[in-house]
Amino acid sequence: MVDPLAEVVGLLQPSAPMAKTVSAAGSWRVQRSETGKPFYNVVLQGSCLLAANGMAPVRLDAGDFVLIPAAYDFTVSSHDMDGTDGYDPLHVTMVEGGVRLGDPDAEPDVRMLVGHFTFGSPDAALLVSLLPALIHVGGEQRLSTIVQLLVEETRAKRPAREVILARLLEVLLIEALRSTAGTGASPGLLRGLSDGRLAAAIRRMHEEPTRAWTVLELAREASLSRSAFFDRFSRAMGVAPMEYLLSWRMALAKNLLRRRQAGIAEIAERVGYSSASTFSVAFTRFVGLPPTHYARTAGEAA
Repeated sequence: MVDPLAEVVGLLQPSAPMAKTVSAAGSWRVQRSETGKPFYNVVLQGSCLLAANGMAPVRLDAGDFVLIPAAYDFTVSSHDMDGTDGYDPLHVTMVEGGVRLGDPDAEPDVRMLVGHFTFGSPDAALLVSLLPALIHVGGEQRLSTIVQLLVEETRAKRPAREVILARLLEVLLIEALRSTAGTGASPGLLRGLSDGRLAAAIRRMHEEPTRAWTVLELAREASLSRSAFFDRFSRAMGVAPMEYLLSWRMALAKNLLRRRQAGIAEIAERVGYSSASTFSVAFTRFVGLPPTHYARTAGEAA
């Protein structure tokens, strides 16, 4: 059986090249502006507040993991911003083993592992759009086990520490995505897959992207009426069924073009188009470049 989430994660090519330990005490706040990079935060001790991309603040407790697949601005802070006792709550101090926020002399009451993922796929923006805007997981035993391994690795100074940290963070990402699927995620692929009926239709689209699917046929796969399926899919996924199918076909096409393992006609057939010309028109409209130009540009960037 095809696993849509595994396919998306596989095309994203995630890695976690940067992680740093942050400790904090008293009243503190740190604010960052990013350019759409994936940001993550693992709370190792204590609790804090996180607000990102204009969304309401969320409380993060020890063992919680949060991922923002495309971060543009975020703020992490203590619960209480009063009573600074003469120190600057925005001050950052470099300390042994990481960064200190807030009171530099007090015993830390919060410890976090923060950093950025990178997605190796040049098509990451399209794939990230299939994920929730914010992924927050807490209280999951499997996730807690991975977090505990991260804690032990950050504290130890063993050989290949950075390599182990990077691999653990990759596993943490995938496990967080799986855990979020059933926790009322925001619109996107995870929420769609948590709905058994919609999941059946999504799997069929991934199993047979070449098939000339209609909304009615997909509704039958989900055992729903056409109108009920369309509305339920659009609410859960954030896009209409045919829009999702087109996005997935284009993601597959881009991957095949980058790899240069097939000609335009074969790629067209493998992503559900009856001819190279029909595929070229659809690809150009969606991407903004003809497939041959995209393949050449992708090859030069590689």
